[in-house]
Amino acid sequence: MLNVFNRIEFLKSYAVELLMDLIKIPAVNPEYGGDGEYEKALYLYNVIKGWGFDDIKIINVPDNRARGGLRPNILAYIRGSSEKKFWILTHLDVVPPGDLSAWTITKPFEPVVENGRVYGRGAEDNGQGIVSSLIAAKALLDEGVKPSRTVVLAFVSDEEAGSRYGIGYLVDKHRDLFEVDDVALVPDYGVSDGSFIEVAEKSILWVKLKIKGLQVHASTPHKGLNPHKVASEFIVAVEEMLKERYSFRNDLFDPPITTCEPTMVKNTSSSPNIIPGEHEIVYDCRLLPEHGIDMLLEDLKKVFDRIASKYEKVFEGSRYPQLGIEVIERSDSPPPTPVDSVIVRTLVKALEELRDIKPRVGGIGGGTVAAFFRRLGIPAVVWSTIDDVAHMPNEYAKIDNIVNDAKVMAYLMMNLPP
Repeated sequence: MLNVFNRIEFLKSYAVELLMDLIKIPAVNPEYGGDGEYEKALYLYNVIKGWGFDDIKIINVPDNRARGGLRPNILAYIRGSSEKKFWILTHLDVVPPGDLSAWTITKPFEPVVENGRVYGRGAEDNGQGIVSSLIAAKALLDEGVKPSRTVVLAFVSDEEAGSRYGIGYLVDKHRDLFEVDDVALVPDYGVSDGSFIEVAEKSILWVKLKIKGLQVHASTPHKGLNPHKVASEFIVAVEEMLKERYSFRNDLFDPPITTCEPTMVKNTSSSPNIIPGEHEIVYDCRLLPEHGIDMLLEDLKKVFDRIASKYEKVFEGSRYPQLGIEVIERSDSPPPTPVDSVIVRTLVKALEELRDIKPRVGGIGGGTVAAFFRRLGIPAVVWSTIDDVAHMPNEYAKIDNIVNDAKVMAYLMMNLPP
C-alpha cells in the first residue's frame, strides 16, 4: 500500500497538469447553451487508453444539441480479485461561468495555479474527483497492484441537468452493468476536512402554485377577488401545516426535518391600481425519506381548499379562487445507504487510518447521482474533501485535496472486502 501512496505523491504535478488540461476544454451542459462533453471525453480517452486498463467502454447517447451530436460516457475497468465492482463515478459536464466580471483570479476556462489551488470552471465540480480517481487508478496500474474488487471509473455526462444522458441512461438502457453486490463512491460533495460521508438525501419537490382570482380595478376590490390575499394566508397556513404534519425528525440530516420554502412569486399586475387575476408561488420542498411527495401535494391542496372557502366567489358559473399545480422538478429519495454497509465501514476506516479523523455519517437536502445506485439497491456514498465552491466565480480545487483524496480512493480499491 505504501508504494501506491508514494506513487500518488509522485503523480502530484501530473495531476495538476491533467486538471488544467480538462478545465481548458469547456464542457458546458447543452441544457445551458454549451457544446457538451464530447471534446473533453475524447481528450480523456486519449489520455487513459495506454495506461493499462483491462477494458474501456464508451457509451454514447445521441443529442443533437451537443457537439458531435453525442453525449459520451466512459467506463474504465481494472479487474480485481473479485468480480464485485467498486464504482467511482464522476461527471464531465460543467455549468456556465456566470458573471465573467466576478472572475477575478482568472478567466473561467484559462486555469491558473495560485496558493496551492487550481482555479477555473469545473475545478472542484467535478474536475477534482475526476483527477483523484484517475491518479489513484494509475498508481495501482503503475505498481502492478490488483484491487480487491473490480474497479470501474465512470466518467459520465449530464449530471448538471438531470443525468438523462449520463448515469440515468446507463441504468435505464444498460442495466446489466450493475449488480446489487456492487458498491459506489461519488466524489461530488463534501466538507473542507473530509470528515462528512453522505449516505442519504431528501426528496426534492419544486412546485409552482397558481392561485387564480378575479382581476379588477384596485379602487373597487369588492367587484373582484384578490389572489394576493389568498396567497398570503395560504403561505402562513402551509407553515402551520408543516409544523403539525411534518414534524418528524431524522438526525441523519441537517436540518433534521422536512422543509418547504416559498422562493419565487409572480403576478399579472402591470400597474399599482390593478388587482391581478393570478398570483404564482414557487416552493422548494426537501422531504425526509419518511415523508412522501404525493402526500405533501395532497396536503397543499387541502390547505388551499380551506383558505379558498373563506374567499369564495362565483363568476360566470365558475368558483374562485382556483388553484393550479405545476410540478417543476421531482426527485423521490431512495432508501439511505445503510451506515453499516461495507462501503461506509471501509471509508470510515480509511479516514481514521489515513487522516486520523472520525467522520460523521449523515444525509443532505440536495440530490446527487448516488440516488441512481441506491435505487438499484447498490450501497453508495458521496464523499470528497472540498471547500464547496462549485458553481461560484473563482471556483478552485486544492492540490493537496486532489492528492489526499486519491490516497483514500486507492485505499478503498485495495481494501474493500471482495
